Amino acid sequence: MMTTAEILKRVRRIEIKTRGLSNHIFSGEYHSAFKGRGMSFSEVREYSPGDDVRAIDWNVTARFSTPFVKVFEEERELTVMLLVDVSSSSLFGTSRQRKRDLITEIAAVLSFSATTNNDKVGVIFFSDKIEKYIPPKKGKSHILRIIREMLTLEPSEEKGTDIGECLRFFNNASKKRTIAFLLSDFISAPYEEPLKLTARRHDLVGVQVYDKADKELPDAGLIQVQDSETRELQWLDTSDKKVRLQYAEAFVQHQKYGVNAFRKTGAELIAVRTDDDYVKILQGFFINR
Repeated sequence: MMTTAEILKRVRRIEIKTRGLSNHIFSGEYHSAFKGRGMSFSEVREYSPGDDVRAIDWNVTARFSTPFVKVFEEERELTVMLLVDVSSSSLFGTSRQRKRDLITEIAAVLSFSATTNNDKVGVIFFSDKIEKYIPPKKGKSHILRIIREMLTLEPSEEKGTDIGECLRFFNNASKKRTIAFLLSDFISAPYEEPLKLTARRHDLVGVQVYDKADKELPDAGLIQVQDSETRELQWLDTSDKKVRLQYAEAFVQHQKYGVNAFRKTGAELIAVRTDDDYVKILQGFFINR
């Protein structure tokens, strides 16, 4: 358990790093990737040659017996929701950091990028149930609270992952179209149906965070392993090529499910390994969007 001083020190360290990235690298890319996706009605004006006929306001046109078109403008304020996996498997990591640490940094970068553009940010923390909901707000102090919660919040008990439960809660809580980032290792029960509904209502981006040991077992002989979510113990002979191959194949199948589920719904999915340069990956995603 971290002391208050240690928590504040870590919050400050994450703030300095991620706020700098947001200000100098991601702010412009974030704006280009998401601004303009939300359009609000502004006014009507008389039709001019070249206007899109689909924009004609037929009620006003009938009233004045001359064609009028609706004019839309970019919404000045968007809402960003972070759907953050805090299940037990997020505490795993064999490289520079745990999956949870990387999720925290990425979420902080996204939060500061959003607040730089005057957008609201909210969070849903989930395991196999909703652990905590922080409604969207603006401001630096709100972002620092979110980071503090990410560092300290633990599931109420050893928990699995239920992405579907999180998406159902999000759909009920967010009626207005929202930019949603789902940050998880995606080790979950099937979630394609709620994902479909979410992608139809919102601008959804999945960020899969995984560790190299999720993908392949080292050749380390006979070892005892424990499932971080079910707590089940098992002996594995990692020197057996067949065992290592089956382990790798299970990861591939699990990843294929996620890729196919997101592709079918039209949502986007990016993958980041705990020892990857997430800055380059995120920047590339924003630029290519």
